[in-house]
Amino acid sequence: MLQIGVIGYGYWGPNIVRNFIGADDARVAMVCDSNPASLKKLSVNHPCVETVTNGEAVLTSPRIDAVAIVTPVSTHFELAKRALENGKHVFIEKPFTETVEHAEELINLAEKKHLVIMVDHTFLFTGAVKKIKELLSQEALGKIYYYDSTRVNLGLFQHDVNVIWDLAPHDFAIMNHVIADTPAALTASGRAHVNGFEDIAYITIYFNSNLIAHINVNWLSPVKVRSTLIGGEKKMLVWNDGAEDEKIKVYDKGIDVTTKEGIYDLLVNYRSGDIWTPKLDNREALRQETSYFVECVRDNKKPINDGVAGLQVVRLLDACDRSLRQNGKMVAL
Repeated sequence: MLQIGVIGYGYWGPNIVRNFIGADDARVAMVCDSNPASLKKLSVNHPCVETVTNGEAVLTSPRIDAVAIVTPVSTHFELAKRALENGKHVFIEKPFTETVEHAEELINLAEKKHLVIMVDHTFLFTGAVKKIKELLSQEALGKIYYYDSTRVNLGLFQHDVNVIWDLAPHDFAIMNHVIADTPAALTASGRAHVNGFEDIAYITIYFNSNLIAHINVNWLSPVKVRSTLIGGEKKMLVWNDGAEDEKIKVYDKGIDVTTKEGIYDLLVNYRSGDIWTPKLDNREALRQETSYFVECVRDNKKPINDGVAGLQVVRLLDACDRSLRQNGKMVAL
């Protein structure tokens, strides 16, 4: 039975605790938060879980096998490093760390200690992303031309990171997971209007192939939009994560090039076929992810969302910051 300690019981912490409690072969033994009111709520719902206000108690307890870190990114490195140094596996909220160097140090430490790091990229465990990964692995869309994502809403404004660090890790993790190609360079532009951090940003990612990706993140939208378009040579896919059902639709639409003579044929040889809505796995993504973490620790398996996957996302975030500081200059990856 894997004994788990959780540090952070604020916005996302209760979800982590609930799902680890529901996981087989795991037990939430201790939860830490600096807010006594949060711990009081926890005690009402889960009276058997020990509560503490000092994270060091979780990090050093001989009873704890793994630590879930659900705190602001500025605290991730020190907490994860202490956990690994004390021989504990780590489940850590996204983004993995504040810097590339910190991510690399944690990965090396975990390898040295033979410990598991899993970065909480929950979307990888949704039915939609699993289906997209399956379709792209089967080359159902053909050669991929573009990946276009919009993730916008009104707030919640963060006080320690910009909108890219808040929202784009989801898109970066999904993109890296489903796209086989490797990003080569990116540009990022954005503006701050409210609290000194960029609240609107546009990111363009160039791959080693002819694939291009565009990501729009925004805290100032009047509506919440979570949509992704993936265009391929054979078919095109739309993922509307805000839809109640039929979240994914695959369109048999495109352009057939029948000759190599000029551009005029391209204007007339459009293809418009059927629309297919695949059935998706509707199980809770976080429940699957937490169970997967327990499985990886128990069976000594490498997670799909391990420290290296988290590092890849941090590298993209770091490149975005460098591009922003240079007014959208292209940054090599």
